[in-house]
This record gives sequence, C-alpha cells and structure tokens, in this order.
Amino acid sequence: MSERFGGYQNEIYLQGLGGTYPPCSTDATKLEASAQQVLGAGPFSYVAGAAGSGATARANREAFDRWRLVPRMLTGATDRDLSTTLFGTSLPAPVLVAPVGVQSIVHAEAESASARAAASVGLPYILSTASSTSIEDVAAANGDGQRWFQLYWPADSDVCASILARAKRAGFSTLVVTLDTWTLAWRPGDLDQAYLPFLHGDGLAIPFSDPVFRSHLEKTPEEDMPMAVLRWIGMVTGTDHTWDQLPFLREHWDGPIVLKGIQHVGDARRAVEAGMDGIVVSNHGGRQVDGAIASLDALPGIVAAVGDRTEVLFDSGVRTGADVVKALALGAKAVLLGRPWVYGLAHAGESGVRHVLRSLLADLDLTMGLSGHRTLADLGPDSLVHV
Repeated sequence: MSERFGGYQNEIYLQGLGGTYPPCSTDATKLEASAQQVLGAGPFSYVAGAAGSGATARANREAFDRWRLVPRMLTGATDRDLSTTLFGTSLPAPVLVAPVGVQSIVHAEAESASARAAASVGLPYILSTASSTSIEDVAAANGDGQRWFQLYWPADSDVCASILARAKRAGFSTLVVTLDTWTLAWRPGDLDQAYLPFLHGDGLAIPFSDPVFRSHLEKTPEEDMPMAVLRWIGMVTGTDHTWDQLPFLREHWDGPIVLKGIQHVGDARRAVEAGMDGIVVSNHGGRQVDGAIASLDALPGIVAAVGDRTEVLFDSGVRTGADVVKALALGAKAVLLGRPWVYGLAHAGESGVRHVLRSLLADLDLTMGLSGHRTLADLGPDSLVHV
C-alpha cells in the first residue's frame, strides 16, 4: 500500500517525459499563493483567512517548526505500512479529508468533486454542514468511499435530528461535532470586503434540502431565499451549547461521535467522561480565536491525559508529510487535512484535489521510510527533538 503512495513521485517524473505536469504544485506550502491567482478576492479570503491578526494560524505552522525529526538508519524501512484503524474501520493511511464548507465558491463541482477524489485515494471524506451540495448528492459522488458527517449544531432540535437522520441513511458512519464555531469570529479579511457567502445562498444546500427546516418557512427557499438564509443563520449561529446537551446527539446518532475543537486538557477529559468516542485537537485552522494556542502545542498534554481512553485526532496547520509524522509521533491517531486540498480544488477540480491528497500521502510515505520508520507504531516522542 505504501509503495503505491510513494510511487506517485515516479508517476509524476514519467508523465513529465511526455510533457504532462501536475495541475498545481507538489509543495503544499506554495498552494495558497497560487490559488490566489485563480480565485476571486472574496472566495480566496474566505478560504485562506483567519481570525483577527492571524496570530493563531501563524502559530500553527510555527509549532511544527519547533519539532524536528531525528532520522534513524539501517532500520529496514524498504517496505512500509501506513495503515491504521479508526472506530473498527481500516484506513490505508492516517489521513482524513477535513470538513470544509461552501466549496461552490471555489469550484463549480464543489463537494461532489472533492468527495470523488477522496474515495479514489481511499481516504475518509468529512462533509461539512455548510455544504454547497446536499447530503444525498455527496454520498452518491463518494460512492463506496468512507464518509463522516460534520455537524454545526442547530439550535432547533427537530431540524438537527432530521439532518442527522439523513446523514445516517446516506451512509455517513461517524459524526464530527464542531464546537468552536457557534458564531463567526472577527475575520478582517472577510469583513473588509463585506463577504459572507451564506448571504448569497452558498453553502446552504443541506438545510435548504431538509424537509423539517423547509416546514418551518412560510415560503420555500426558492420563493424567498433571503428569509430562508436568515432563518438558518439564526438557527446555527449565536447559541453556545453545553456539556449536558451531548446526550441529545447520542440519542440521534448510533455511530461514533467525535468532538472537534478541543484545545484544553480539561475539555478532553470531559469529552471522555461524556462517553464521546474521539476528539479532534483543533483550533479551526486559526479561524476562530486570535492569539490561541497552536494545536500542535496542545496535542501532547491532551494525549497524555486521555490518549489511552479515546481516539485523539489532530487538525490545524498540516501541510506536509513531515507535519503528519510529527503529529503522529506526538500521539495523534490520524490527522485531518484542510486548506491544501481546497486550493487543489480551485486549481483543477477533482483532479486537483486528488493530486494534493496523493502528494501528501507520497510525502508521508517517503518521509516515514527515510526517517527510519516502517509502521505507525514505530513513531513516538523519541522520533523528535524540540528545538
């Protein structure tokens, strides 16, 4: 399996002999700059932007630089196995496609393109509640792929239950509940342009196609979109839920439940005590709280506190194969990749997403081998040094 991942570099070189080159850079740290050239100012800012001064987004990347890999030699790492298991399901690699909303502002095929790409490389696809494509259509595009559903928790219980039921019927296995975005942060990049795609009806395919939500409207979204938009925004923002409401989710979801946005050890412990199946150590890529702790800095303490009792996943700032190796060495079971593949979508739709995902997997595979690790179990704190 890993030979297939690392072999992508050979495929690129051989295709180059015939004049065929990658649809965008193989260096994920360069994709933001090139995506700016193909996206409009509003969409680019929405994807690339961060809260406040951007300090948290910068901290996420800086935290990776403070950890350095310590390669080992003569370990027989010729053949590598990157597979892992999450909630009883096998994954070819410890990487998931993070939930990203409003993909229609990036590419016309939106979530359908990215869902197809994820399935083609065997990685779980996490669908955002803020999707531009309905739950059912994304499931159709994803086909036999693994898919999880990310919930922005509506204040209306009936609407929430309806959306969850639809996701279960459509084959979404795991629920990811985002806790840190119950209202939008102060995002100057969007504010300076007065750009909020939801006000134009983008990213609202899930509520607009939901029968219970539609039953709450005097006129359908097709007849009065502005009122439908305001009704949904009022329902999904402005209300911070509490720990004692988690049983509602368990009542309406019979699969694994993962809480995303955990940064504090105390919250990680509460998630375990509440019976949650996993957590994502995440600061939403720096999009919500300016000046917050980098996710990678939060990871070791959380792993030490609850890593033996729950699945700890990692998100925020991942760009390279080395980043993935570092997060895994610090105790994450798997990582979520966000912005880079969105930039791939902007460049070339489904093929752009596939290229970015395959590039990360190849980079991960080669970095694992060249640093002397044959399996994920070989990774640990002694694989790194803090500088």
